Amino acid sequence: MALESTVFPVPSELVIPPAGYLASQGKLSLILVILAGTIGSIAGALINYFISLKIGRPAILKFLENYGKYLLLNEKAFYKVEKFWENHGHISTFVGRLLPGVRHLISIPAGLSRMNPGLFCIYTGLGAGLWVSFLAICGYFFGKNQELLKTYLHKGSYGIFLFSFILITIYIFFK
Repeated sequence: MALESTVFPVPSELVIPPAGYLASQGKLSLILVILAGTIGSIAGALINYFISLKIGRPAILKFLENYGKYLLLNEKAFYKVEKFWENHGHISTFVGRLLPGVRHLISIPAGLSRMNPGLFCIYTGLGAGLWVSFLAICGYFFGKNQELLKTYLHKGSYGIFLFSFILITIYIFFK
C-alpha cells in the first residue's frame, strides 16, 4: 500500500481484497488488514509529500518557465492551483485518496503548497482508510468468488465516485 500511494503503479485492488479474503478464513485480522493498509497508504503518501516539499516551488516554476508552453501551463496557472490548494487542500486530499489515478498524485500539490503535515496525515488517513476498508470488506465477503468480487468492486467504485461527488457538492454549498 505504501508503493500504491507513491508514483509506482501498484494497484491497491491487488493487495487488499486478497488480504480481506484471508481475514475471512481466520488467517488475518480484518481490522489489522485495514489498519496496515491505511498506515501503508499514509507512509507512501508522505514520501511523495516530502519529495514535493523538498523539490519545492522554485523547481516547479523553473520547469514551467522552460517547458510550460509545451504543456499549455504557465506560472499564472500554477499560482491559481496554489491558491486553490490553500483554500481547499484538506477536502482535495480526502477526496483525492478515494479516486483512482488521483490517489497516488494528490500528495504532490500538498507538499508543494506546504500543507500542514499533521492535517495532511489526517485527511490522507481518512480517505485511505475509507478506500482500504471498502476493498478489505469486499475481499472478506466476496473474495472466494472472483467474478462476484469484480462485480462488487466495480459497483462499489461507482458508489465511491458518487459519495465523492455528493461530498464535494455539499462542501461547495456550505463554503
